[in-house]
Order: sequence, then structure tokens, then C-alpha cells
Amino acid sequence: MSWLDNGEILGQIGEFLREDIGRGDITTQATVAPDVRGMGRFLAKEDLVVCGLEVAEAVFAHLDPENPEIEAIVSEGDEVKAGTVFATLKGFADVLLAGERVALNLIQRMSGVATLTRQYVKAIEGTNARIVDTRKTTPGLRLLEKYAVTIGGGKNHRLGLDDGVLIKDNHVALAGGITEAITMAKIKVGHLHKIEVEIGNWAQLREAVEAGADIIMLDNQTPEEAEKLVQMSRQLNPHVLIEASGGMDLDKVRNFAEAGVDLISVGRITHSAKAVDISFKIQTI
Repeated sequence: MSWLDNGEILGQIGEFLREDIGRGDITTQATVAPDVRGMGRFLAKEDLVVCGLEVAEAVFAHLDPENPEIEAIVSEGDEVKAGTVFATLKGFADVLLAGERVALNLIQRMSGVATLTRQYVKAIEGTNARIVDTRKTTPGLRLLEKYAVTIGGGKNHRLGLDDGVLIKDNHVALAGGITEAITMAKIKVGHLHKIEVEIGNWAQLREAVEAGADIIMLDNQTPEEAEKLVQMSRQLNPHVLIEASGGMDLDKVRNFAEAGVDLISVGRITHSAKAVDISFKIQTI
């Protein structure tokens, strides 16, 4: 079963199409006969990681359930060079034209996220660290963007606020302290939920570990500071996972991985990923 076999995800396709098509594609209706058939080619115009073929296919299938499947020349997650035709689709030309923009918007966005994620994953190859995403996603596209992260080789952090306990500075302030926040969380959440706590110094780390935190988030530390905190945490409890977060530029992420952290959360792989350049050229058949 595909990760995208989720009604909540592909159910959004209809809304995306209604936003773009409105009462109908009047240009196509005015210029293209309804019985004309065509073939569209997805062309990479820059080097990229392919992601979103199934979503693009769902766009055209929504418009015409009888439309043939996309014929992929590569697999999801493959790296392709600029100038590569990586998939084709045959069908009624009016359907191809009506779905073109929405399909491209989605596949360009998802491939952009996968491409940037792959760059981060490659930057820490050979270490024990893993790249994970954040909740800094485009409203309405979170599941698609988080799927793209996995295609790029990254891992998913929380899908939403209902998916895990992450105690940050505001929670600590409102709860009355780190120990108080962790204690209340352990009482109120289910036994399957791990508890992560954001810390900024050694004293906070010690308090969080001793209070029973399962994961420690090192927020906005330097690699040198992170290395010291990792060593201290391992001495207190070697089973606690350590996550580094905050300002993870591509050129410094390896320094954090080599500092010994287990996870590196990178908001920019979703919130700042550039949509890659892909064209969809159609010809009659």
C-alpha cells in the first residue's frame, strides 16, 4: 500500500482543481475539439529528485476516471538530470490541459522538497544522525510535503500537535518549570507517547533528563555546544535521544551530525524549498 493511499491526502485534489478551473477551462473549450487526444511529457528543466507522480496522476484521474495511468520512465525518488523526460501521459487533450497547472504545481513543489531534503541527507552521510522535518509546512499541503521529505531520504517529525509531546519554552513558562511540565505530561498523555523537551543549557538538560524526558531538543546551539551537551546527556542517560534544531544551514549541518546528535530537524526543507522547474508539453496523437 502506498503512503499516498490516504483519502485525506488525495481527497484534496478536487478542491485544488475547483480553485483553478472554476466554471470551466474556457480557453480550451474555445480552441480544442473535445475528441482530440494528446500525449503530455513531464520534462525536468533542472537536476532534481522526482516526487509526486502518483499525485499528478490523481489530478488527471479526477477529471477523467478513464484516463490512462502516467507512464513513469523513472521511479519516485530517482535523481534525474536537466533535459530528462521522466514520465508521459496519454488522454483527451482537454483533460490534459485542464489538469496541467495543478499537476505541475504539486509535482514541482513536492520534487523541490525531496530535492532539498536529499541534499541535506547527503551532507550527513556516514554519520549516525538523521534529517527530520518540522511543522513548518504549507497549510493544506503538510502531508504531501512530509511525504516528499521521506522520498528525499529524510524522516518525519510530528505530523501535528496531536502526534507527540514536545515541551518548549512557552510550555515550561506556563507550567512553572521543566520538571513540572514533564511530570504533568507523564500523568496526562498515553503510555505510548514519548516526551521531548527543548533545552538551552546544561542545567535545563540535566533537569529534563532527570525528570524523565525521552528526547532532548538542543535549540539554537553551536556545534561545539551541542557536542558538550550530547556528552553530558549520554553520561546522565545513554538512552535519551538528542535532537539539534535551529538555523540548520546546509553548509553546517554535518558539524552537528559529527557532534553526536541523533536527529537534526530542518524547517527549511519544507518552508524554504524552491519549487523545481518542470514542464508538461502536449502533442496530438
